[in-house]
Amino acid sequence: MNQEPGAAERDAYLLEDMRDSRASRRRWIVIALLIAGALLLAFFFFGKGKESGADTPAAATGQADSQIPTISVAVPGRGTVREVVSATGSLAARREMPVGVVGEGGQVTRVLVEPGAWVKKGQTLAEVDNSVQRETAQSLAAQVRAAEADAELAQSELDRAQQLVGRGFISKADLERKRSARDSANARVRVAQAQLQETRARNARLDIRAPEAGLVLTRAVEPGQIVSAGSGVLFRIAKGGEMEMLARLAEGDLRKVSVGVPAEVTPVGSDKSFKGQVWQVSPVIDPQTRQGIARIALAYNSELRPGGFASARIVAGANSLPLLPESAVLSDNDGNYVYVLNDKDEAVRRDVKVGNVSDDGVSIAGGLNGTERVVLSAGAFLNPGQKVDPVLKTLGK
Repeated sequence: MNQEPGAAERDAYLLEDMRDSRASRRRWIVIALLIAGALLLAFFFFGKGKESGADTPAAATGQADSQIPTISVAVPGRGTVREVVSATGSLAARREMPVGVVGEGGQVTRVLVEPGAWVKKGQTLAEVDNSVQRETAQSLAAQVRAAEADAELAQSELDRAQQLVGRGFISKADLERKRSARDSANARVRVAQAQLQETRARNARLDIRAPEAGLVLTRAVEPGQIVSAGSGVLFRIAKGGEMEMLARLAEGDLRKVSVGVPAEVTPVGSDKSFKGQVWQVSPVIDPQTRQGIARIALAYNSELRPGGFASARIVAGANSLPLLPESAVLSDNDGNYVYVLNDKDEAVRRDVKVGNVSDDGVSIAGGLNGTERVVLSAGAFLNPGQKVDPVLKTLGK
């Protein structure tokens, strides 16, 4: 049996349409399942949230409380804050005495001291050959003895003449001549003695001696050397061993320093400080460097070597100011500031003027009176008006 033309095409079309219907139903089934799963998940989470949120107001209150930060604060008060000026400079002998040839000089026979030795006033530092001068002194001593003998003889003759003049054996004119001879003899004795003393004094000046007690710093003479008044400095002595530091200060800092203020000096390469005090402040300022010199007196110590470099901390004065740790002081484009708390425990910015900064902390020269509650740390994380939970601390502990 033969089908009509076009019947096969209709059957194929119907078959394809049935297949599309079945695929469409499957898609809708999958979509329905996905929606059902999403609803179940939503019910699970939202339902659990409702159960746990039965006490929602209390939870919200706890969460708000947990957002208030706990901050350490302190009341600095006012204390004595020293104003310290720092300086650098060189070490030197406070009174350095150059020692040279005082007499006529000669050949050095012995050098008796070395640098670093302590000497007494008048102690011989070096001996100069005095063999010729010694012989001259002996000759003059002999002349003194001869003159003394002549004077004794003249005195004896005068005594005898005085006994005979009363008896008429000697005239008064002869007696006067005897007295004149005696006086001349005594005068010759004094002249000879003066010449001897002069020679002895010259001989004593041949040797090089310490003008004052102190510490020998340098030596520039050796045995066999010929020295004279033009030989220059042979020894340098620090009078009493006293040292000083020539502290160079800027013009502004020099105005703060006065005679008698204490100072601490630390030589380069040493961790030890030496106490001293300013004994002289330069009356002039170097026009090139705009600096002046404060001279700090120091007692002798073997670690203080003239010519060495050192740093100094000079106490220029003292003021009663609040003192805070460095962590409490903040800065921005508007300057230095701290946070203080008001009566409601809210952070309030307070601009301050910073004074001296030391190991003890930062002194506040302006902006605080010392009775405020100041935030010690974490100020950088606060905002003006932010409420905090303060914990009062004691500074220095």
